[in-house]
Amino acid sequence: MSNPVRDLDVGQPHAARMYDYFLGGKEHFPADREAAEKVLDAAPSVPVMARENRAFMIRAARFLAAEAGIRQFLDIGTGLPTSPNLHEVVQTIAPEARVVYADNDPLVLVHARALLTSTPAGRTAYLDADLRHPLSVLVSDEVRDTLDLRQPVALSLIAILHFLTDADDPYAIVAHLMNELPAGSALMLSHLTADHSPAADQVATLYREQGIPTVARSHDEVTRFFTGLHLIDPGVTTVHRWRPDTPDVSRTDAEVSVYGAVARKA
Repeated sequence: MSNPVRDLDVGQPHAARMYDYFLGGKEHFPADREAAEKVLDAAPSVPVMARENRAFMIRAARFLAAEAGIRQFLDIGTGLPTSPNLHEVVQTIAPEARVVYADNDPLVLVHARALLTSTPAGRTAYLDADLRHPLSVLVSDEVRDTLDLRQPVALSLIAILHFLTDADDPYAIVAHLMNELPAGSALMLSHLTADHSPAADQVATLYREQGIPTVARSHDEVTRFFTGLHLIDPGVTTVHRWRPDTPDVSRTDAEVSVYGAVARKA
């Protein structure tokens, strides 16, 4: 039987494992560390970007569970489990919440199956899938068995869309996913931007040099993902400014260089 970890091409860096390195995790390989260090040389604030992005995910998920009352979540581009994970955030508020995680990294699959355990009242599932094929996500047994697509679902696309090029047509992918979700559903996403610092473009270039397609998009381009949806205040903003628990005036937009927002479907 194939061993997912043994079968990994450990000589090829992967975005999820590099992100784990930036967050101070240990689930990565020498190739990931080498690639990440090149990025850090060009943009030393990348760990700040990663931490603020993670904090945004927690606040956005908490908002959707506590204030919007959503009890179902579809998280595509999960990455390696880092506590608190999305299901830990929402099940603390609503133990009955259901979460499906999807990613296409075998190492994420191994850790997800071992660590992403649900409360007894709720459910979690993990799907090995690629965002570029949204239909395969929606018709999967994991989604159909875990989520009721007749009821509101929060689609979580955290720090994943910047790995889709224009040729992938990411706007059509997001629109397809949201069109299949019922009224009352929500979209939460974050995305790399070079609006505030040229270092973000350097990060994207270095990722591409490692074989990881990466595109930093502008405020208007990120806002376009929410076409037809109702943006929740404060709209599309750098993630550390999206409903912070305690405003951190020491962080600048240039350091963070990640946009984030949450929107509802009417």
